[in-house]
Amino acid sequence: MDNKPITFQFISEPSDVNYGGNVHGGSVMKWIDQAGYACATTWSGNYSVTVYVGGIRFYEPIKIGEIVKVEAQVIYTGSSSMHISINVFSRNLKQPQFDKKTHCIIVFVAVDENGKKLPVPKWIPETEEEKQQEQYAKRLMELRTQIEDEMKPFL
Repeated sequence: MDNKPITFQFISEPSDVNYGGNVHGGSVMKWIDQAGYACATTWSGNYSVTVYVGGIRFYEPIKIGEIVKVEAQVIYTGSSSMHISINVFSRNLKQPQFDKKTHCIIVFVAVDENGKKLPVPKWIPETEEEKQQEQYAKRLMELRTQIEDEMKPFL
């Protein structure tokens, strides 16, 4: 299967503003989830649900009125899960170059109409960069397991 990134582009709006005058982190998280959903559903061919968002990192604020670009791409698949790398960029309308503003990995699972997990097509990395991305996803899975073990007494 073709694993081209899903890309959304739009202008950040005044309704996205936080108290500091920049785009609200919650708006960015919504965009991440939307792009991730589009990527996972396209890859699996089925409705997909978010099961994990990890390590979201905000590098710099996005200004109101900037063009925002959200890119989502599969970097690892399990039997029913898809690890999606999300990068968020923005640029001033007068500037040609986008700057990375946010990064995270979001995990989706394909499900049927009853919420039962469905198998997803296997993604096979081909380039060296894709192999590194897959290893990155696997390392994050190990870290999530450790974090979940640490959290058990508090749940």
